[in-house]
Formats: sequence, structure tokens, C-alpha cells
Amino acid sequence: MSRKEALSQFINQIHGRAVVVKLNSGVDYRGVLACLDGYMNIALDQTEEYQNGQLKNKYGDAFIRGNNVLYISTQKIRRA
Repeated sequence: MSRKEALSQFINQIHGRAVVVKLNSGVDYRGVLACLDGYMNIALDQTEEYQNGQLKNKYGDAFIRGNNVLYISTQKIRRA
């Protein structure tokens, strides 16, 4: 499997799942991946903004421009 195919498969697997998006600035956004394009532009639903591990804000929908993204990771579900 080529690197491009592996990336495409990963994106398809995480679509609709909880993810963490880390920005170059160090801010984390956590939410449900709604859309991701070839430029790494990201649309999230049920978005929460974290700075230094502290919840700072909650948004319904959020759009993150791809050139600000350091990485995207799947988020483990926390059980109370």
C-alpha cells in the first residue's frame, strides 16, 4: 500500500469520529471530524478549545485552516 493510499484510508476511518487537532500555536481543538480536504482544512462539530490542557471555549461548528495544523489524532472516549 502506498503512503497516499494509507493516508486516504486513515482519513476515511476517522471521518465522523472524535479527534484532537493540534495547532502550530499549541492550542488543541477537540471535536467530531465533519470534513477534511487535501489542504488539511478541517471542519469539526461539537468543538472544544483547550489551551495548556484547560478548556477555554466550546463551539458548535468550527473550521480550521490547514496551514495552522500540526497534527490530527483520534481521541479516546473518556468514560465517567
